[in-house]
Amino acid sequence: MSEIIHPGAALLFMKVGTHAQESLAEIIARKRAEIEKVGHTLWGYGGNTCHPSTMVQPFARTYSERREPIHLVMEEMESNHFAEPLCAAESSVDGLNWTPIPDAIEVRGSRYALVIKDLQMADFILPLNQTVVPVGPSSGRLGSRYVNGRVDKACLEVLPQPELTNEDAGKAARPINLIAEMMEPYAVFLRNYRQ
Repeated sequence: MSEIIHPGAALLFMKVGTHAQESLAEIIARKRAEIEKVGHTLWGYGGNTCHPSTMVQPFARTYSERREPIHLVMEEMESNHFAEPLCAAESSVDGLNWTPIPDAIEVRGSRYALVIKDLQMADFILPLNQTVVPVGPSSGRLGSRYVNGRVDKACLEVLPQPELTNEDAGKAARPINLIAEMMEPYAVFLRNYRQ
């Protein structure tokens, strides 16, 4: 995966697992089918560490202007997310102007979603101590110091080399199991639900 993990690369790291009463394997199969039908899909999530308009969109714009791809890199984890599996009916880039989500795309149990155009299995290690948060109030913070505890997602830029710290190196090495390339508008708000 050296083509993805190189100095200056833009990554959105996220831990993933069971979500809205659906196993990760089921989610992957459904998302691949949605990409096949529509050409893209929405990968739902929650929490404010990767807020669409204050974090993800400014982060993505910077790299898009450089003509650099932005990759979603995902670490599989044990999860007990049992929210109602209701599908969002509308999405919005700015939280003001809303458009219907295509019927072929189901984004379940989420407040926000990332826009992706592919989804592949992966097997490589992401050295979080070789990444930095490039946007928001934690800008400049080392990825391995930012992603811990309840923080399970982050906008990151790959550094030329790992930063030497007194941290446990094992905690900085994160196994990546899934990757996807993100596309404009990169992140959206979700609302209203359909059965």
